[in-house]
Amino acid sequence: MSDKEPKPLTGKQLARKPRGFPDKREALIQSQAKLVETITGVYRKWGFEALETGAFEYADALGKFLPDADRPNAGVFSIQDDDEQWMALRYDLTAPLARFVAEAGQSLGRPFRRYAAGPVWRNEKPGPGRFREFWQCDADTIGAPGYHADAEMIAMGAEALRAVGMETGEFVIRVNTRRLLNGVLDGVGASNPDTRLAILRALDKLDRLGIEGVADLLGEGRMDESGDYTKGAGLGAEEVKRVLAFAQAGADTRAETLANLTKATGDTEEGKAGLVELEAIAKALEALGAPEGDVVIDPSVVRGLEYYTGPVYEAELLREVTGDDGKTYRIGSIGGGGRYDDLVARFTGQSVPATGFSIGISRLAAALAIMDETPKLDGPVVVLSLDRDNPSVALSTAAELRAAGLRAEAYMGGANNMGKQMKYADRRGSPAVVMVGEDEIAKGTVTIKDLEMGALKAKAIKSNEEYREARPGQIEVPRGEMVEAVRKIVEAQA
Repeated sequence: MSDKEPKPLTGKQLARKPRGFPDKREALIQSQAKLVETITGVYRKWGFEALETGAFEYADALGKFLPDADRPNAGVFSIQDDDEQWMALRYDLTAPLARFVAEAGQSLGRPFRRYAAGPVWRNEKPGPGRFREFWQCDADTIGAPGYHADAEMIAMGAEALRAVGMETGEFVIRVNTRRLLNGVLDGVGASNPDTRLAILRALDKLDRLGIEGVADLLGEGRMDESGDYTKGAGLGAEEVKRVLAFAQAGADTRAETLANLTKATGDTEEGKAGLVELEAIAKALEALGAPEGDVVIDPSVVRGLEYYTGPVYEAELLREVTGDDGKTYRIGSIGGGGRYDDLVARFTGQSVPATGFSIGISRLAAALAIMDETPKLDGPVVVLSLDRDNPSVALSTAAELRAAGLRAEAYMGGANNMGKQMKYADRRGSPAVVMVGEDEIAKGTVTIKDLEMGALKAKAIKSNEEYREARPGQIEVPRGEMVEAVRKIVEAQA
C-alpha cells in the first residue's frame, strides 16, 4: 500500500462527551440568545454598560468562594500555564469583575455599573438540571454603599423576569440579609466559621430538602438518596429549633415579615443592623414601584457563595409543571445575588461597596422549555429542489431571497420526493417553502406554501381529495412578487 493511500479504519472511537457539558441545538441556542438580548436590554435601560472578561482567571484570584468548596479541584477546572501559574475557568461573572475593578483602580470611576453575559464552569457533581457549564447574565454596581442600590438590583431583576414573559404569581424574588443571619448565628452560639458556614449551606437547601432535611443538616448530618453523606453543623435540638423558627418567619407582606423578624431575631447588634437594612430596602422597593407579589422578604433565603456581606436575594419560578413521571413540581431558583463589599478588598486591602444580580440563562431556558414556552423556532424558508439534474433554479431562488434579507436555503438532501422535502422543512421550523417547477418556469411564477397557515387550514379538511383540491396555505404569484409575498408570511409568523 502506498504511503499516500488512506489507511483502513481498524476500529471505531466511542462517541461520548463529559458529564455536565450539554450539547445545544438551534431551538435552545435561539432561546438563550433571545433571553440574553431581552435581559441585557433591561439592564441597559437602567443605565448599565457591558463588560466582557476572559474565560480564564488566575486560580488564586478566584479565591475559595465556591458553593461546593470541599469537592476535588476546589470546585473549578484548573490548568497550569507555561509560567507555572495556575489558571481556572471562571465559575461566575462576579469574581472576574472584582479583579477588573481592582486592576483599573481609581481610573475606572465610581459608581461603576456593568452587565455581562456568558458561560461559566463549575467542577461539581452533575445531575438533572445541574450542569458543569452554563450561561449567566449579571448586573453589578461597584461603589454604591446605600441599600437603595440593593433595592434597585432587586426591582430591576423583577422587571427583567417580566420582560421575558413571567406574569404576576409566576415568579418571586425573595430577600434577606446576611447581617440578620449573623444575628441568629450569634444567638445560637455558632462562633466557629465552619459551623456558621454549615448552617448557612443547610438553610440554602430549605426549598429543595424541606424542614426535615434542613433539620438533619443543622444537626448531625444527612444521607441523600444516592447514599452520599453530608456532615451536619452539629447544633443541639434547641438551637436547631430556633434557627428553623427564624427561617419560617415570612408573612404575606414585607411589613408583616419585618414585624415578625423583629420578634424572632433576638437582641444581638447584628440582628438589629440587619433589620435596619431590610427596612431601608423595603422603603426603596416601594419607591421603585416593585409589587408585593414580585418581591418578598424571606428569612429562609441564604445564598451559598461566601462573599455576600449584606442583603441577599433569590429569584424563583413558582409555576407548577408536570414531569414525565406524572408528578407535579416547581422549577425553583433561576437567579439571585446580593451585596459583597469585601470581594474587591482581596486585591486592594480596602472594602469597596458592591451589589449585583445574576439570572441563570441556561436554567431559565430549560424552565421555559419545560413550561412549553420556548420561542417558536425561527427556521429558514426552504426552496424545494424539484429538478435533481439541474438544481440551479432552486439555488438562484434561495440566493434571491437571501439578497432581500430573508433567511433561506435550497434543499440539499438529494431526495427528489416532494413529501420528504416538505418533512425536512417542517423539521427545520420553516415558515414557508417555495416551489419552482416546470409549470412555474413556463408561466413565470412561483408557488409558495405558508406552512403555519396550511397546517391550521388542513385541520378542517376531512379527505385527501379535498386536501389536494384546496391546497391549504398555498398561493401562486408572479416571480417578481415572490420576495414580498414570502416576506409577508415570515413577518406574520414572527
